Amino acid sequence: MKIADVQVWVVNVPLTNPFTSSFETKTGETRTVVRLRTDDGAEGWGETMWGRPVAELARRLAMELVGTSPFALETFHRKHHMVPFFHGYLGYAALAGLDVACWDLMGRITGQPVTNLLGGRIRDEVPITALITRADAPDARGLAEYAAKVVADGGFTAVKLKGTTDVRGDVEILREIRTALPDVELRVDPNAAWSVPDSIRAGLALEELDLEYLEDPCAGIEGMSQVRAKVRIPLCTNMCVVRFEDFAPAVRLGAVDVVHGDVYKWGGIAATKALAAHCETFGLGMNLHSGGELGIATAAHLAVVASTPVLSRAIDSMYYLHGDDITDPLPLVGGRLRVPTGPGLGVTVNEDKLAHYAAVNARDGDLTG
Repeated sequence: MKIADVQVWVVNVPLTNPFTSSFETKTGETRTVVRLRTDDGAEGWGETMWGRPVAELARRLAMELVGTSPFALETFHRKHHMVPFFHGYLGYAALAGLDVACWDLMGRITGQPVTNLLGGRIRDEVPITALITRADAPDARGLAEYAAKVVADGGFTAVKLKGTTDVRGDVEILREIRTALPDVELRVDPNAAWSVPDSIRAGLALEELDLEYLEDPCAGIEGMSQVRAKVRIPLCTNMCVVRFEDFAPAVRLGAVDVVHGDVYKWGGIAATKALAAHCETFGLGMNLHSGGELGIATAAHLAVVASTPVLSRAIDSMYYLHGDDITDPLPLVGGRLRVPTGPGLGVTVNEDKLAHYAAVNARDGDLTG
């Protein structure tokens, strides 16, 4: 059984509301979607971050898959291990889209969920985080009321505020949210928008709020290590530990307590599982970053979480913020996504919706903010 055909689409899917971070406001997601077909008609689907540049690279790399077995992933990754060196995040994302499609194909061929191929499930449901941004309400009190409503309606157990360059304003918002929600796991992520001194001042002011962690308050391993030396809140990152070469320096300098993995930023499922092993070995926590996954990519993240003990926190997921999807919906109940049980990733692609949102991208181009 050999891979005989690869197709790649780029889709634009809307968000239900604008999503604001310290560097952009998004109204939708641009994602790259991959389908692999074997010579006997089996199919596997993948999805990854970003749009046309990733799709073009994925098409070129996919030519190396044609004529090979979908089970020969180690050979494929070894052959292309320099792709991220030359293409950065785009390289990781392109490899990951093809990687996930191969895992889905392997599962469908064997009649097994990807979770089983990764060692079997240790959890059936995965809690996700309620994501709060300044686009959700005009002031701190309003944002706290909004967060309380989201938690009450959705059953979330964790809340993350997307921080901004307004450090004092973020601290005020977090105080209001903690007052409104005394029992949730509370986090903030400024996306490295704060300076080291501001991060220390804010961190000290926030210690009384019992945050689960402070995510990427400032830039770089050195800066994070300075903050961690002064602040008792655990520090988390998906910006200064983004490849395996960053791991040892971060541990050596004591820069972080929790590392955010991501199948699409780290280049595939096996790489994300390897990151989990590193975190466990060095006594670090781990969580998953969200880059706007639709149903295919979300299902891959759920398979990883379901089979990985260290991934015990509520993961980041923008899945519930999308206005539509290209797969049948994944059920969200009580702030938790249920891990699919069908073969492969366990999701079904709606090809009419895929064609529709690919046409939107063809008309409008990639969404950039």
